[in-house]
Amino acid sequence: MIINGKEIAQIIQLELAEKTKDLVAKTGVKPGLALLLVGDNSASQVYVRSKAKACEKVGLHSIIVTLPEHTSEKDVLEVIAAWNKDTTIHGILVQLPLPKHINETNVIMAIHPDKDVDGFHPINVGKLVTGIGGFVPCTPAGIVELLVRSSIKTSGKHVVVVGRSNIVGKPIANLLYQKSTRGNAVVTICHTGADDLRHYTKQADILIAAIGVAHRITADDIKPGAVIIDVGINRVIDESSEKGYSIVGDVDYDSVLPYVSAITPVPGGVGPMTIAMLLSNTFTAAQNYANVYRE
Repeated sequence: MIINGKEIAQIIQLELAEKTKDLVAKTGVKPGLALLLVGDNSASQVYVRSKAKACEKVGLHSIIVTLPEHTSEKDVLEVIAAWNKDTTIHGILVQLPLPKHINETNVIMAIHPDKDVDGFHPINVGKLVTGIGGFVPCTPAGIVELLVRSSIKTSGKHVVVVGRSNIVGKPIANLLYQKSTRGNAVVTICHTGADDLRHYTKQADILIAAIGVAHRITADDIKPGAVIIDVGINRVIDESSEKGYSIVGDVDYDSVLPYVSAITPVPGGVGPMTIAMLLSNTFTAAQNYANVYRE
């Protein structure tokens, strides 16, 4: 089975569009997302525009503020402070990476946890670890949604996560070992520090590759019949392409395809789900605000 993340993301967006209409009709609260981009990173510009465009599709209000590369950390924090107080903004997203002179931790900490739709604030991280709600980082949330909507059972399965980032590896491991119908898996988390990475990956019923190395996982690294979730987005030189490069995953798709039971392609797999879950988190933030506002 090829897990079509683009198709599933579109379904989620249609559902969100209906829920947004209902929220606006009942409460007058229109979900709002503020996006901050510092610098002129071309990839980041594309990501931010695509997020704003997705907001428009589902009826969310969005604003984009772009600041020059040399902007001080103080000025960035002032923008966030203003958005924290703005009742028309329910979600705040600061596009990473930031310029080196700006401390990412300070910026993440400055976002109010109730508006932290990226799920990076330590309060939301703590809520995830303890299983008491809060905002979940968008890519891990999207992975779980892909598994659920593709009817892939996780309970009792051995999930191996390759990667230990705060954005993907750590949160997806926490999500999938939770005692819930959307988790309850036995989870191993490994990384490049392993002496023999293959020893772990070949045990996986579900393998989640988030290592950031193009084609790192090959057919020799997987157990036949495994489910493969490829989180990688890597540029590789491709002279046959108009752009001169191609986007590939952390998994060598062509070599593993004959041996898996299900797999996400790159592009078109996990990527679209990340944006869909950002919209979902923003809607939830607006809904939470509306409930408090009405009380």
